Amino acid sequence: MSESKTTLYSIFRLLAVMILVTGLAACQPQTQAQEITVYKSATCGCCKKWVRHLQDNGYKVIAINVADIKTIKTKQGVPGQLASCHTALVDGYVIEGHVPAADIKRLLSERPKTKGIAVPGMPMGSPGMKGMGRDKYAVLTFNSNGSTGVFKQH
Repeated sequence: MSESKTTLYSIFRLLAVMILVTGLAACQPQTQAQEITVYKSATCGCCKKWVRHLQDNGYKVIAINVADIKTIKTKQGVPGQLASCHTALVDGYVIEGHVPAADIKRLLSERPKTKGIAVPGMPMGSPGMKGMGRDKYAVLTFNSNGSTGVFKQH
């Protein structure tokens, strides 16, 4: 084989390896955590537990302590009857209360036309509310017009 053919062969082989490596890198799953911003009181223990629940389920949490959580809820359009102790924002949705991480994941996967999802109050057995007993509760969808619907029963 002549020297020019050997050089050309080496260049093609190098290009093939580069294309293969680039293609494999592009096919790797994304491991960057979904970022969620949580507005809460600095003294709320169950809020801290819910933040830990999100972190344990792969979310990158930005926790912001606020003096007046009602202002955040009003600004984000959370209906009063759905209020809980913390409000979160993730990828264009509002998350109110002790919503399980799996339900947030489903919301972000399915992307329904809703303002957000909520677990009203503080039901025992919901994430962040471990203790004696377990309440049945629903994760509800809500919209700007005040309409709600059931997203998931627990």
